[in-house]
Amino acid sequence: MTETRTGGAPIVFGDDVNTDVIIPGRYLVSIDPAELGTHAFEPLGPGVQAHLRRSDVVVAGRNFGCGSAREQAASCLIGAGIKAVVAASFSRVFFRNAINTGLVAVECPEAVAAVGEDTPVWVDHDAGVVEVAGKSFHFAPYPQGIKDILAAGGLIPYLMRRKA
Repeated sequence: MTETRTGGAPIVFGDDVNTDVIIPGRYLVSIDPAELGTHAFEPLGPGVQAHLRRSDVVVAGRNFGCGSAREQAASCLIGAGIKAVVAASFSRVFFRNAINTGLVAVECPEAVAAVGEDTPVWVDHDAGVVEVAGKSFHFAPYPQGIKDILAAGGLIPYLMRRKA
């Protein structure tokens, strides 16, 4: 059985985090998550980037991933070592891109409100629970199709397994 609980140290952002901030357009010539990850949140400076590399979870307010439809905004977070994004809400395109690239993306405004900069955040997308400072916050668990895509590591690996 695939482990569906992930998390740890968060990096916390506010509302309306734009895809241009997540991964600047000049790096869109690459699709390699590891290479993209070195440029994640570059416009916010080296301090934010260093914090990102120490983090396992991105926590954000409303409308995370707004802006363009670039898939690299999700894959660069994977390349930076992020295991999950917990937000009050997501741009629809970013949410779908996250799932397609194998990145856990959870809408749970109550959990976001409970997070501090040094508060560990744990996500169990199968159970529909985010744990913050010993408290559990529930969200609607993913449908089975999305669980299957995440278990495979993203949409392309999922489709390749189905084809085989």
